[in-house]
Amino acid sequence: MTQAYVHGYDPRENIRLQDQATTLVDLLHSDTVFPAGSRVLEAGCGVGAQTVTLARNSPGALITSVDISETSVAEAKQKVMSAGLANVRVQQGDIFHLPFGPQSFDHVFVCFVLEHLKEPGAALRKLGGYLRAGGTITVIEGDHGSAYFHPDSEAAHAAIHCQVELQSRAGGNALIGRSLYPLLVAAGYSEVRVSPRMVYVDSSKPALVDGFTRKTFTAMIEGVRQSAIEKGIIDPATFDKGIKDLYRTTGPDGTFCYTFFKAVGKV
Repeated sequence: MTQAYVHGYDPRENIRLQDQATTLVDLLHSDTVFPAGSRVLEAGCGVGAQTVTLARNSPGALITSVDISETSVAEAKQKVMSAGLANVRVQQGDIFHLPFGPQSFDHVFVCFVLEHLKEPGAALRKLGGYLRAGGTITVIEGDHGSAYFHPDSEAAHAAIHCQVELQSRAGGNALIGRSLYPLLVAAGYSEVRVSPRMVYVDSSKPALVDGFTRKTFTAMIEGVRQSAIEKGIIDPATFDKGIKDLYRTTGPDGTFCYTFFKAVGKV
C-alpha cells in the first residue's frame, strides 16, 4: 500500500528531519529504552533520523528498521554506518506487507508515520501481529492543531492550515496526535498510556529557537508553499505573511508552543 509523503524526499527535507530529531532527542526519547536482547521493529524509519537515537539508547537490543522508500533506506543505512552502530539492520519494506512472521518482535516503534497513512488503525493492527504476547508498541506523533505562538497571527495559522489540508488531501492526518489513545485501543492494544510532550520556546532557549521553531516547524510549513498556492488553498501574499510571522516568533519577545504525543500499548 503506497502512501503519499506530503513533505517530499529532497535533501532539504532530510536536513529538516535530522534537525527535528536532534533537537527533540530528550523530549521524545529519554524514556525510550529497550532491554538487552530485545528484538525491536522500527516501522517507517525514513532517513534514519530517529534510528541512531534508538540504537544508542538500547545498545543491547537488535533493531530492524524498515521504510517503503528506497531513497530513504539508503540514507538511513548511511547514517547507521557513519554512527558505527552494529545493532541495527535497515531494509526496504511496506509496513502492510513485511516479510516477518507472527510474534517476530518484542517491541515495535513508530514515529511520525501514522500521520501519513490512509488507514492508521489498520497499520496498528498489522504491526500488532508481529509482536509476541506481552510485547509493546511505542507511537509518537505531532498535532499541528496544538501550535500557538506570540505574537499571534491569522496569516500564520492560515499557512499552517495549508500543511494540514494538503496532508488530508493526500490521505493523511496532521492532527493525529490527539487520536492516539482511541486508535490504539480500537486496534486491540491494552494498558494504553499517552503522554503529551510540549515544546515551549522563547529567546532564553536559543537552541530550540533555531532547531525547532526555525528549522523544524517553520521550515516544514514553508516547504508546502508551491503546492498550497497551486491547489488554491491560499493566496501567495497571505502565505508569505504567515511564514514571515512564524519567523517573527523567533524574535527576542516571541514564543512558540507545540505538542507531541507519545503512546505506549501492549498486546
